[in-house]
Amino acid sequence: MNMLIFIMAGLLVHCVFLASIFDIYFTSPLVHGMTPQRTPLPPPAKRLVLFVADGLRADTLYEIDDNGTPRAPYLRNIIEYKGSWGVSHTHVPTESRPGHVALIAGFYEDVSAVAKGWKENPVEFDSVFNESKYTWSWGSPDILPMFAKGASGDHVYTYCYTAEKEDFGAQDATKLDTWVFDHVKNFFQAAGSNQTLFSKVNEEKVVLFLHLLGIDTNGHAHRPNSREYKDNIRKVDDGINDIVSMLEDFYGNDGKTAFILTSDHGMTDWGHCLGGRKSSWKPFDVWVWGLPNPSGTSRVLIVVVETEQLLQQLQKAPAYELSFVPKLPSFLD
Repeated sequence: MNMLIFIMAGLLVHCVFLASIFDIYFTSPLVHGMTPQRTPLPPPAKRLVLFVADGLRADTLYEIDDNGTPRAPYLRNIIEYKGSWGVSHTHVPTESRPGHVALIAGFYEDVSAVAKGWKENPVEFDSVFNESKYTWSWGSPDILPMFAKGASGDHVYTYCYTAEKEDFGAQDATKLDTWVFDHVKNFFQAAGSNQTLFSKVNEEKVVLFLHLLGIDTNGHAHRPNSREYKDNIRKVDDGINDIVSMLEDFYGNDGKTAFILTSDHGMTDWGHCLGGRKSSWKPFDVWVWGLPNPSGTSRVLIVVVETEQLLQQLQKAPAYELSFVPKLPSFLD
């Protein structure tokens, strides 16, 4: 009898230990009910344009082609003469959904998402998009809706292609990025003749989000060292050049548009999910009027816990201080 009680007590203790693991670690890291904080300093920009090239590796973007020319000549010119640049180190799992949540909402993977099959975040969360006056986004139906879903109000607009277009076996996935660039151009053409839309896009605290899935899709289909993957980078570079020129013309070169290019994760020859450098090191380029011009060829490693803080609290510091993001004043507000 005493032995039975001892065994039952031992089982009970082990059950308590097992349950404690889930109680401690498998809970949401989010803290709700906090009072929003704002800085009294004026923001350096009225609007933010966020380019996220899904699956783009930092080394592949920054390296020189075999013929000695930059793989992305427009972005190369930006980082050499106009903006600040570095490498952003993301967290595991290096997947698209948690990667974008970290970029835009400011927290890493919620482990309680296991209950949702890792397909969506199990709890509501705030984001840069939700705190904006208006956000317009273009891209994948797997990414954009989750930010509109949690928004308070009807100020986060999404434009997605159909899920059928996301063919990871396609020979040419650049069409996904071309779709995004074309629809952004059409949107601003329409804004030029629509007074209501024109007034909205000229408000302060406006965010334009371009999710570019083609590089990731070509990486899965052809591997990140393939010609298709690298050609897609060139097409994205050309597309960003066109969008930046169009927006500068639209806003009359007022110097109040901030541009950020980054990625949600990189990838290896077999894909992405783990934390190696090829999967977790991402490019980070930012340019806006007032940002210190690059000096020399020094590189910066931005260990970004939440790149989202750079979207709200970026400026007034030289590039080498970007790793101390929480100390920086507000970006858009």
